[in-house]
Amino acid sequence: MNDVKNDKRVLPQKQREELLRVLKTRFEKNMDRHKGVAWAKVHARIEARAKKLWSLNEMERTGGEPDVVGHDKKTGEYIFYDCSAESPRGRRSICYDRQALESRKEHKPKNNALDMAAAMGIEMLTEAQYRDLQKFGNFDAKTSSWVKTPSDIRKLGGALFADYRYNNVFVYHNGAESYYGVRGFRGSLRV
Repeated sequence: MNDVKNDKRVLPQKQREELLRVLKTRFEKNMDRHKGVAWAKVHARIEARAKKLWSLNEMERTGGEPDVVGHDKKTGEYIFYDCSAESPRGRRSICYDRQALESRKEHKPKNNALDMAAAMGIEMLTEAQYRDLQKFGNFDAKTSSWVKTPSDIRKLGGALFADYRYNNVFVYHNGAESYYGVRGFRGSLRV
């Protein structure tokens, strides 16, 4: 029996209320990210989608500081990105994907970006989304974030990451199995 009360992807009422308070405060503090969007409409949409609220909680829990950065007028969805100043702390020191993780013989990281994103119910930012995020501030000035890598690059063993240095966004490549204490990933969620 699929009981909502036993669904781990549904937050308890108290936790829902606290998360919604945090999201509303962040939303109101950063109006430049979502001009013309009303919190009441975002709130109503989130409330109607309990599993999306769970994903937003995962973004928050791991240090992503999710906030609305867009609205898809065709679908009615609000688009959230991780807006923490640096790559989310709870998602660092990870390689790119499961294949990369399994290829490491020693000193394996605890996880990988693609599996973490899937488990959280979010998508990793693409290079274009990462560049869009930078319009709202200078993100990853001390850290870096994996970005969704085109399959032709990944087939050759590489993966892409990006950061913000010298007033510019830089996109680099690395072996997908690499991991660093200052590299994580940023996600997006459509609600």
